[in-house]
Amino acid sequence: MKTQIIIKTDKEVKKDAQKIAQNLGLPLSTVINAYLKDFIRNREIKLSLEPKLRPEVEKFLKKASEDFRKGRNISPVFTSTKKMLDYLHSQ
Repeated sequence: MKTQIIIKTDKEVKKDAQKIAQNLGLPLSTVINAYLKDFIRNREIKLSLEPKLRPEVEKFLKKASEDFRKGRNISPVFTSTKKMLDYLHSQ
């Protein structure tokens, strides 16, 4: 036997969720039922996932990490604001 659950959500949230579900070949109700069954089975709520970086941010961080490992684009440690400003103005 089936029943209805009426919930309120932001229009954008519903639209985005429907689009993702559709891309996976699923109706949104199937996704919601899967979450409800998981909630019942595990008795826990997963409110967030590990954040995923935008591709351009991920690329920037990868380059910065490579630079750091190779000692490139690294400023010295400053003992005063004046020394930092002098260094920045000399570049």
